[in-house]
Amino acid sequence: MKYLHLIWAELFRRKTRTVLTILSILAAFLLFGLLNGVRDSFDNLGKSAIGAQRLQTGSRLSFIQPLPMSLQSRIAQVDGVKMVTYANWFGGAYQEARNQIFSFAIAPNYLDAYPEIEVDPKQREAFNNTRTGALVGEGLMKKYGWKAGQRVPLISTIFPNSDGSKNWQFDIVGVLHVKDKKSSAAWYDQMFMLQWKYFDESNPYNRGAVGWYVERVGDPKQADHVAKAIDALSANSANETKTQTEAAAMASQLKQVADIGLIVSSIMGAVFFTLILLTANTMAQAVRERIPELAVLKTIGFRDRTVLGLVLAESVLLVLLGGVLGLGLVAVISPAANAVSGGALNLPQVGLNSWLLGLGLMIAIGLVVGALPAIRAMRLNIVDALSGR
Repeated sequence: MKYLHLIWAELFRRKTRTVLTILSILAAFLLFGLLNGVRDSFDNLGKSAIGAQRLQTGSRLSFIQPLPMSLQSRIAQVDGVKMVTYANWFGGAYQEARNQIFSFAIAPNYLDAYPEIEVDPKQREAFNNTRTGALVGEGLMKKYGWKAGQRVPLISTIFPNSDGSKNWQFDIVGVLHVKDKKSSAAWYDQMFMLQWKYFDESNPYNRGAVGWYVERVGDPKQADHVAKAIDALSANSANETKTQTEAAAMASQLKQVADIGLIVSSIMGAVFFTLILLTANTMAQAVRERIPELAVLKTIGFRDRTVLGLVLAESVLLVLLGGVLGLGLVAVISPAANAVSGGALNLPQVGLNSWLLGLGLMIAIGLVVGALPAIRAMRLNIVDALSGR
C-alpha cells in the first residue's frame, strides 16, 4: 500500500487515454453484469416448485406438442390441486405480421386462476356469452386506441380460420386490469384473450387439444409433490407431461428455441477477448513511454520484483476501476429500469455470485494484460534504458 500514490500517479499520467480505457472496461462489465444475471436466472428457474401457487403442465416432448382434453379431469383429482384450467397459444398479429400480440385462447375458468387480474363481472359474463368475444389488457387497448365494443381483426401466424385464411375477427367485450403493475403479472396488461371454444371449433388443427394446463395448488409448500403426481398420470404414455412453475415453463420453452447459456457465454467471451487486446495495448504503450522513469527507479534502489509488482498493480487497478464501476452501474440501473417500466422489464439483479465472479475476472484480466509489460520492465537494463537503446 505504501506505493499506492505512485501507482495512481502513473496510471493517470495520460488522463485521456486512461479515462477512455476505463470507459471501455466499464462497458464490458456492464454487459457482463446484465448477461450473467440473465444466465443465472435461467439456470435457477424451475429447480424447485416449492412456494408456487400456480403450476403449468405442458408436453415433456416439446412446448408446441398439444395435450388431450381428457387430462383435465384426471389432474383435477390429484390430491393438492385446487383447480385446473387450460389455454392454447394463438399467435396473433395486428394489421402486419411484425405487430405481434400476446394472444391466448382460454378456458371459461382461466381467470379464476389469476386473482391478480381484474375484469368487470359484467364484461366477463359478456365474454363467456360471446363466441367471438375478447378480453384485452389495458395497456394494449391504449397502444392501438381500441375501445370496448369494437371489432378487431387479427392475423394468426399459426392457425387458419374455418374459411382457410389466417384472418380472424374478434369483438372486444372487456378490459383486463392488473392490480399491481409493478409485479410479475404486469405483462398481462399487454394480453389479448379469446374464447377457447371458438378457437377450437374454427380451426381444423386443434380438434379438442390443449396447449397447456394451469393448476392452482392448495398448499404451496406441497407444490413439488403435486407436480410429480401430475406427471405420474401420463408416465410412459404418448402424452407425457412436465409440470413446473410458470416462470420455469417459460424458461424451458426458450431453452428449446436456443441455448441461452451458450449464447451468453459466447457474447461474454468475445467481449472479454476484445477487452484484453485493448487493455494490453494500453499497458504496453504506457510502460514503453516510461522506460527512462523505470530505469531511474531501479537506479535509486527499486528491485526488479518491486518494479514488476508496480506495473502489475497498475494494470489490475485499471481493470478494477472500470469493472467495479460497470457492475455498480448494473446494480443501480436494474431496479430503476424495473420500477420505471412498471414490471414490463425484469432486469436481473447483480448477486453475490456475479460480484465474486466479476472481481475474479477483473484481477485475472489485469494480471494477464500486465504480465508482458511488467516482465519487460523487470528485465530492463538501466544503462540501455537511460541511453535510449
